[in-house]
Amino acid sequence: MAEPERTERRLRPAPLLFEPSESVADPEHFFDLESIEDPRELLLRATELTLAFRAAQERAVEFQALAAAQLADPRRFDRLSPALIAEQAEWTEDYARKMIEFGETLQRGTGTP
Repeated sequence: MAEPERTERRLRPAPLLFEPSESVADPEHFFDLESIEDPRELLLRATELTLAFRAAQERAVEFQALAAAQLADPRRFDRLSPALIAEQAEWTEDYARKMIEFGETLQRGTGTP
């Protein structure tokens, strides 16, 4: 996994709508894209979804980093080592250290490691 980065420009993604449970059971169903017949409309909606998923992934990585930094905080009596954080998150220990550093940067409010 690449080192997390925070971009200055935030993408405004299309809202992700929850799919009805009966649609989720169909493996061919994906946000109703299969029902769009106009290729221009399909490209537009698929692009909106791609941007939304990217933005969601970036935000999730930031929250992972914040949580890792909080769990590794030496002021916590129950702090975890980078090895334990890596194990819980299914990361390498080296990546856990980088995420802890990134989280500490986010906590300071500077936003860039």
